[in-house]
Amino acid sequence: MKKALVAIGLLLLIGYIFFAIFWTKDKPMEGICAGVEVVFDDESNAKSITADELIKILDAKKLNPSGKSLAEINTYEIQEAVLSSQVVKDAKVYITGNHVVCVAVEERVPVLRVMADGGENYYIDSEGERFPVSRHFAAYIPLATGAIKEAFAKEELYKFALFLQEDKFWNAQIEQIVVLPNKDVKFIPRVGDQEIILGSLSGYEAKLDRLMSFYKKGQNNIGWNKYKEINLKFDEQVVGTKR
Repeated sequence: MKKALVAIGLLLLIGYIFFAIFWTKDKPMEGICAGVEVVFDDESNAKSITADELIKILDAKKLNPSGKSLAEINTYEIQEAVLSSQVVKDAKVYITGNHVVCVAVEERVPVLRVMADGGENYYIDSEGERFPVSRHFAAYIPLATGAIKEAFAKEELYKFALFLQEDKFWNAQIEQIVVLPNKDVKFIPRVGDQEIILGSLSGYEAKLDRLMSFYKKGQNNIGWNKYKEINLKFDEQVVGTKR
């Protein structure tokens, strides 16, 4: 008898759940939107776009939900509008219990700034994608200048920038990366006023290891500024040109 009652109770509960789902599936939400709240992902700390700018995007597309009936608000369209901004990596849009449309924004995180000879000025993000420079903040990341094509920036320079990001010493030491027309690379260190000729980016880790050994064994005895140029292009060699 007890088992039968339990079975009947479970059937009634399952029936209620299905009824509630199908009854509310197409039932429009009631009420008026009380406003929009833009929430930024704290992990990026980029703030390359403001909440006001995102609201202006919604205004321009006639998608600002404030004052509208909740039933007529299309959160997918709002999400697509927010994602149209190149500085936004991801966005989620939902309606809260107090009738506010919440827009949760994840911004792109820059790892490299590119200022090419042709006048192009942009960031490369942590996933190798290009996005525009913001007037709201300046990212303290390596700067690449010179004869830079976008494909080179998004591939070779991007991988090099990720390496620098993970290496505290070289990230602090390499201030500017200069790309020559033949795609050879040199950089200007923060400490010392010589140029470091890296050559191609192929095998850059081994080249920087040789430079580190040179710093430890040679520069400590000779001094940082005895050389105007240090060349790492040649296999297993560090060639210094004195002033």
